[in-house]
Amino acid sequence: MAHSEIILASSSQTRQDLMNRLGLDYRCISPDIDESPQNESHADQLAKRLAFEKAFFIAKNCPNAIVIGSDQVAWREHAPQDFIGKPLSVDNAIQQLQANSGQNVFFSTALSVQHLASGYEQTLVEHYHVKFRDLTLAEIERYIEIDQPLHCAGSFKCESLGISLFEQMIGQDQTTLMGMPMIQLCRILRELGISLP
Repeated sequence: MAHSEIILASSSQTRQDLMNRLGLDYRCISPDIDESPQNESHADQLAKRLAFEKAFFIAKNCPNAIVIGSDQVAWREHAPQDFIGKPLSVDNAIQQLQANSGQNVFFSTALSVQHLASGYEQTLVEHYHVKFRDLTLAEIERYIEIDQPLHCAGSFKCESLGISLFEQMIGQDQTTLMGMPMIQLCRILRELGISLP
């Protein structure tokens, strides 16, 4: 499988930036799936299903490729069933960040790697959480204007100015917070015969 094509089942620029760290040849294909919840009772379940479906949507048409799907669901402490999605508008982002102010926000980030020709499939969930500092409305509005985090779960980009919103970041792999757990992805790619580094 070392010579298999690698496909990232995503249109996310952040995930592409993470993949680019590995120096591998790959291409992106955006999967067309419905990302709305289907009676999942925990963020882990939703993230895992969506990551699997994104990868499978591409893999079924490219069975000889190694296909990588990932999805992230955010949730506030003690409420893993209340999913925090992408805000998609400035007003929604303001509301999300006001609700996040002073709170612990958790991220369930799922990864699914599939190579249908060999029957290989592994889907897992990694966790990360951040403690938001107390945010003023002026800080929130200024942040949103600068970083434009309208397509990011939780309304921030930790890889840029979003870092200024936190008191603390807790987890084993910061890329989990960014949307794709790269330590786990590297392990799986090595299992599939991809040389890293």
